[in-house]
Amino acid sequence: MSVTSSNYWMIVNSQAGEDAAVKVDFINLKKAAMILRALNHKLRQQIVRILDEHKKLTVTELYIQLRLEQSVASQHLAILRRAGIVKTERDGKFIHYTINPERIADIMKTVHLLLV
Repeated sequence: MSVTSSNYWMIVNSQAGEDAAVKVDFINLKKAAMILRALNHKLRQQIVRILDEHKKLTVTELYIQLRLEQSVASQHLAILRRAGIVKTERDGKFIHYTINPERIADIMKTVHLLLV
């Protein structure tokens, strides 16, 4: 096995030859870890559950239901939004949050592949 690398990627060649080489992209790996970390938090799991039950909520409705400070709810929603787990819709001055079921399905398929 040989390894070629830079700060952003590396290529791992197996003993089977060049055809079996795998490029490991550290930037994409870091993004994937960020997405998994977004879901691996009790409060964010609770937010996703509540959004799934109610379909669409504002940050105010969420923080009241969770009995949190508004800033805490907003920070966790921002993490979920950056990971693509929740989506936003503007309705006048209100921003409604909804879950992104396609994204969650994609994440769970990937997790399943990792565990098989």
